[in-house]
Amino acid sequence: MNKKNSIDQHNEEIHENLRHWNKKPQLQAEYKRFYQRIASKLDNLPQGDVLECGSGIGNIKTAFPQAITSDLFPNPWLDRQENIYKLNFADNSLSAVVLFDVFHHLQFPGNALKELYRTVNHCGRVIIFEPSMGLFGRMVLGLFHHEPLGFSKPISWSAPADFDPGATKYYAAQGNAWRIFDAKEKNAELGDSGWLVKEISYFPALAWLLTGGFRGPSLYPASLKFMIKFMDRALSLSSRFFSARMIVVLEKPSR
Repeated sequence: MNKKNSIDQHNEEIHENLRHWNKKPQLQAEYKRFYQRIASKLDNLPQGDVLECGSGIGNIKTAFPQAITSDLFPNPWLDRQENIYKLNFADNSLSAVVLFDVFHHLQFPGNALKELYRTVNHCGRVIIFEPSMGLFGRMVLGLFHHEPLGFSKPISWSAPADFDPGATKYYAAQGNAWRIFDAKEKNAELGDSGWLVKEISYFPALAWLLTGGFRGPSLYPASLKFMIKFMDRALSLSSRFFSARMIVVLEKPSR
């Protein structure tokens, strides 16, 4: 298989991200704030564990230590090895699932949401944290991030009948969550998934952009911390227009 299309590329990126993570305290601080936003959406849940799929380097435990971390790959800092298309959890056994920068790696999001619907309890939630295609998202992520925005290709909502979850290939399209939940593209059959869209929140994430992410150079000197925070709050007055990040909260209906 072409290395570019191999799922192993995800694991290579995880280990590369970990090397950068340990050298960038400002990035660590911004991710902690991201996970605090996510944790705030995990109140009043039904019975069951909170699972994070695609945990990468396991950052969620900085804000929500009781979460079960998982990924396609067995790394020593993760709790479980799981495939989102075929989870090893019983029906209605999870209270919530967190997807942090995972949704845009799902080539067949409809299949993943169907499997999450099976495993999440009634009134449970899926928290999706993704790039948003506001001004900052399109400009900065489109120009400087190594993953494509993906606007030029249609979204494949459902996998073909012979789809094998264990043979997943590398896939990335940063704009997919925005296209499905904001733009509501016609070929995204969200309305048939059973999930209720409870919330969509947008924010500029200027401070995060200026850290350079995992791979880019940091443009976030500590001396300008408070000015950058002030600018971020000001831009939040038009958060959808300037957005680089979004949170989508899905809820499974009660019985």
